[in-house]
Amino acid sequence: MTIAHPPLPYAQDALAPHISAETLATHHGKHHKTYVDKANAAIDGTDLADKSVEELIRHAQETGNKGLFNNAAQSWNHAFYWESLSPSKTEPKGDLLAAIERDFGSLDALNTKLKDAAVNHFASGWAWLVSKDGKLEVTDSHDAGTEAVDGGKPLVVIDVWEHAYYIDRKNVRPDYVNAVVDQLLNWDFAAENYARDGVWAYPA
Repeated sequence: MTIAHPPLPYAQDALAPHISAETLATHHGKHHKTYVDKANAAIDGTDLADKSVEELIRHAQETGNKGLFNNAAQSWNHAFYWESLSPSKTEPKGDLLAAIERDFGSLDALNTKLKDAAVNHFASGWAWLVSKDGKLEVTDSHDAGTEAVDGGKPLVVIDVWEHAYYIDRKNVRPDYVNAVVDQLLNWDFAAENYARDGVWAYPA
């Protein structure tokens, strides 16, 4: 069994003008695929070949295998990121909205925290909305750091590696972050993750 490179859940031009088809062709078609290919090369012919991506991440953490961790975690983070974006504008509602209002005061307050975490994260990384110990939190992780296996339940993520926005925005990360948070975040996906018993699983 090999790790899949899942297709985008929408057309390559579906997020324009906020994220261009050219960016998605490079980001999904090259960057994400490279992480998948390198993870598959690392496990080919080993007793890890039948493990899930989540199991590979845990194994790499436990054994200090940085190369495997980077590529398995980046594969997971990217697949989760594609699902975190929606071509159609969505809004949180129901139990998720109630939790947002309980833990942040308002959706506007949460959006401000997400933007701050994403814009101010130094260098490459990720900004997350997670549910942990019965409470919603905004966190960030560096490089390939992931919330996939850290005990919380990720709801949505924003990729703040430069390859996520450089074609469209050059080095102006705030413009990209504002577009993602204000226009593209998939709150329906967040609600599904909030309601599910476990953590979203990487597609087989």
